[in-house]
Amino acid sequence: MDRGLNADQIVHIALPDDWAHAATTGSYPWSTRGLTFAEVGFVHCARVGQIEGVARRFYDDLDELVVLEIDRTRLKAELVDEPAAEGGGELFPHLYGELPTTAVSAIHRWRRGPDGWSLGR
Repeated sequence: MDRGLNADQIVHIALPDDWAHAATTGSYPWSTRGLTFAEVGFVHCARVGQIEGVARRFYDDLDELVVLEIDRTRLKAELVDEPAAEGGGELFPHLYGELPTTAVSAIHRWRRGPDGWSLGR
């Protein structure tokens, strides 16, 4: 994956097949792994500096992910920083609307290395 990503860049981690399907249909219905926006009510996003932890926690059984860079100016819904869980101190961006494929400005394939998920800094 491109190591030149801005640490404040808003991203969404996607499964390769989910993104491939969305790229052909123009619709990305997912909030997070296995759950749709309709089920959760928002799309889980992160900043680049947070994705290693997210990948280790929720995707450690996989070998490849897709990191979608989001262009905030192309979003129609509100993006809100909120705790990941009740009582959690770390804030994550939550998108309160579906992620339009037109708001994805770059796509990065990310392969899990021998030491797990790492941006290789």
